[in-house]
Amino acid sequence: MRKKDFKVAVSVGGRFHAFELARELHRRGCLGQLLTSYPRGRAVRAGVPREKVASLPAKELIFQLWRRMPKPLRRLGRPHYFVSELFDRQARRRLEPCDILIGWSGFSMKTLRRAKEFGAKIILERGSSHILTQTSLLKEEYLAQGLEPVLAHPRIVAKELQEYREADYISVPSSFARQSFLDQGLPADKLLVVPYGADLGQFRPGPGAGKTFRAVFAGRICLRKGVHYLLKAFAELNLPEAELVLAGEVDGEMKPFLARYSRRVRWLGKLSREELAKVFRESSVLVMPSIEEGLALVQVQALAAGVPLICTPNSGGADLIEPGEQGFIVPVRDEAAIQERLLELYRDREKLRRMGLAAAVKAKESWDWEAYGDKVVRNCRKILGNAG
Repeated sequence: MRKKDFKVAVSVGGRFHAFELARELHRRGCLGQLLTSYPRGRAVRAGVPREKVASLPAKELIFQLWRRMPKPLRRLGRPHYFVSELFDRQARRRLEPCDILIGWSGFSMKTLRRAKEFGAKIILERGSSHILTQTSLLKEEYLAQGLEPVLAHPRIVAKELQEYREADYISVPSSFARQSFLDQGLPADKLLVVPYGADLGQFRPGPGAGKTFRAVFAGRICLRKGVHYLLKAFAELNLPEAELVLAGEVDGEMKPFLARYSRRVRWLGKLSREELAKVFRESSVLVMPSIEEGLALVQVQALAAGVPLICTPNSGGADLIEPGEQGFIVPVRDEAAIQERLLELYRDREKLRRMGLAAAVKAKESWDWEAYGDKVVRNCRKILGNAG
């Protein structure tokens, strides 16, 4: 097999970072096909050739209908397992012969089996920790807050566990996620670690927050992201000329926390990437107090915009920064540690400035999508015995 003489199919129920992955594979002559539940035009605008995109939109349409249903009807059940199976069946039928399939966990059981019939190797893309680790951490947090746990459907859990067994490799974005798989008994040689990138043209340093000290959180506002710890920490500091900005959709479970800690908090709702880039250019620090995730992509984007990071190890951010240089790592569920680091940067604006400059340099050196694509292709060549 000659160098680059292989084709990779990408299958994703949604978007995630799959469009960037497909684009980078195409730039290197390795993309065979992108299967997605998103409209074809969205992938094309991200740089994926139209002829290589198969759009399977039923999943998204069903979710849109479900979200518009009255809340009492939605409480009867969530369609997540049904739509994951539906997409998987459709992707299986549309999959073309390939050398490697990169399939998103929870959406790929039938598709990966079809790819194996073609003789393909399977890389399962898992953007979070091992699903049993994820379930355990989230259940513990919901119960600690006196709430009924909202967890993955048991059939989705079972499906993912089977995908883990049948895949040749599992790709995760951080050391935290990798360790969760090791803790659950998976062999180290089955795990690949490939952190995400950022669009350095879009996410770039800006004027900063001026006199205002502006802490920002970006992402879904939910218990999983630990936003309630940030809200409490920021409210209790009660800093003059400071505000907390939240960018993202709010889960219902968070509304009591937002009501309780609303002082100097500004909620922007869900933002486009262009809007988020502007917010970062006018911010002081990004705080990601996550209870569980693989690697919050907004952390890479904030660093590229020259915004230092305060994060937990469970956010995946420990792989992105050197503590004390581009930000700080704080323990999970620790408001006092968040307060300590916020106060340190609030009081020492020169340190904040230096960290912001170091963050932008670090991102430019290590965290763009081109570097991400290089790592993925190197892994593919190694898997296929095509070094070089």
